[in-house]
Amino acid sequence: MRVIVTRPQHEARHWVEQLQGVGFDALALPLIEVAAATDSQPVLQAWQNIHHFDAVMLVSGNAVDHFFALKPVGLQVSARFWVTGPGSYAALTQRGGVAANCIDVPKMDPGQFDSETLWSIVSMQVQAGTKVLIVRGAGRNANGALGVGRDWLAQHITQAGGCVTEVVAYQRLCPAFDEQQLALISGSATDGSVWLFSSSEALENLKASFPVQQWQQVNAVVTHPRIGLAASNAGFGRVLESRPVLSDVIACLHTLQ
Repeated sequence: MRVIVTRPQHEARHWVEQLQGVGFDALALPLIEVAAATDSQPVLQAWQNIHHFDAVMLVSGNAVDHFFALKPVGLQVSARFWVTGPGSYAALTQRGGVAANCIDVPKMDPGQFDSETLWSIVSMQVQAGTKVLIVRGAGRNANGALGVGRDWLAQHITQAGGCVTEVVAYQRLCPAFDEQQLALISGSATDGSVWLFSSSEALENLKASFPVQQWQQVNAVVTHPRIGLAASNAGFGRVLESRPVLSDVIACLHTLQ
């Protein structure tokens, strides 16, 4: 079975290697291109003001990488760090150099890694006047529409009396596809390939780039209910949901063999 991994290039490479290691014909087709933000000054300013924040929430591993790339050398930070999943946690500990006991992250057991699950863990930290910095990305799809991600967590922090500051550390772009990738996308609609989606934005980029492509014969594995809804709306014939961890994704893929 061929599995098409749609994560950004750096993340896709890891997933492809892991899936190939257990026998799948996996390949990367990034549907989101990640680059540094066009203006680095807001991130530099955020680092200068880092001691004013009680917590720093990083929305992804890309947020970690691009935010910490501009961290002043030797700066000590006392704030808590919040992340939603194991990938961001690994980036924060390994590349960000943050101690594990300074990080709040959902445990592997609950089944989902998202803002809702994170909030159930960190909500007790937020009271009137708590200051939270959210580090996120900004993106444009193939139609040029701007998206900055969900604001669910920011709303709940504000409702609890906290103060939210947001900073854009990176940008997400719709990639340009070469001839080989175009042939892969066209052929995958009928050759039994399975698409692995971990982002609704990736699906939006796919739909915007290939508006007439039909997906009724294609199976998709998604890592969140919202992504599953987006895949169904895009016309994918069968959509299966999995936790965003390798063992669960593998088990889900085996059901399609």
